[in-house]
Amino acid sequence: MNPQPLVSVIVPNYNYAESLDLCLRSILDQTYPNVEILVVDDCSTDQSIAVAETLGVRVISTGVNGGCGQARNIGAANTSGELLCYVDSDLVMAPDAVANAVRLLARDSTIGAVCGIEDPEPLLHDTAVARYRGLQYHYWSISSEGDISFLFPAVCVIRRDVFDEIGPFNPALRQTEEVDYGYRLTRRYRMVLTSDVHGRHDHDHELRGLLRKLFHRGRLRIPLYARARRFSKGFETASRAGGSLAAFAVLPALVAPLLFGPWAAVLPAGLLVTSLALDAGMYGFVRRRHGVAFLVFFAGLHFVVNVTITLGVATGALQWLGSRTFRGLYDASFPVDGRQVRGAM
Repeated sequence: MNPQPLVSVIVPNYNYAESLDLCLRSILDQTYPNVEILVVDDCSTDQSIAVAETLGVRVISTGVNGGCGQARNIGAANTSGELLCYVDSDLVMAPDAVANAVRLLARDSTIGAVCGIEDPEPLLHDTAVARYRGLQYHYWSISSEGDISFLFPAVCVIRRDVFDEIGPFNPALRQTEEVDYGYRLTRRYRMVLTSDVHGRHDHDHELRGLLRKLFHRGRLRIPLYARARRFSKGFETASRAGGSLAAFAVLPALVAPLLFGPWAAVLPAGLLVTSLALDAGMYGFVRRRHGVAFLVFFAGLHFVVNVTITLGVATGALQWLGSRTFRGLYDASFPVDGRQVRGAM
């Protein structure tokens, strides 16, 4: 790799005018000198294009709203950097993020991609839900630092030759394209999550939207895991899966005291304690940063999140059993007869 390779910073965007100015200014302020910037606008209906053009940043349109995967592919096709840096349009990078990613990739040729960690504080919408999401996502990320198996696309840098070899993102996938891409990439290269690359994200700040997203992500992972025959390396540890299952099991266990008497209340209580204990490090992290009062809110919301994720997974399992189309959702991303079959562009 060249000593100072050109880095193509690609910003997929759909209706994020509110944060796009901050995002692009953070790219323009990077300490790394050899950068080109491209905003790929996915047919926004707000002032996103005007925001980018005011800062002198090149913008191209996807033509048809096709999701982040398609926007990332179009960005790669319209840039020339030796490295591709993807940055979500609602994220502000630390000034040395690109420089640190370049350094890590130059140091180890076995690494195909470097992913960054999101700061615990939300960028714009400082609601209680956003604070929950920022703390939860940051802790799960920082505790997964090192080799991972699914892409963290909010800020990541991929070698161009690796991207060309692995192929584009599957544009048919709207919510799990990064997990799919990570599986494909880590068949041949290492992928590293590091706090040396970080930024502040505009986290989900409304409960309904957050739960809907987590439900569908859990549901849509099932055919991928069944196809790959392994779970992701990173977020989805055995203890966290157990914590989600234990939280979900609390609900049916609440009938035990009605059936067997008050002593049976030990069953739901024990399941709840088990769910909390399986992610005790995260709860300690939250208490140290925000105190006991916020921890109580955080734990209650995380219980709801655990139940939602488990419901999504259960729904996905039922769909996988009953729908051939759903079972084949990721077929285009996996090798067939020794060939890499790519999703349609």
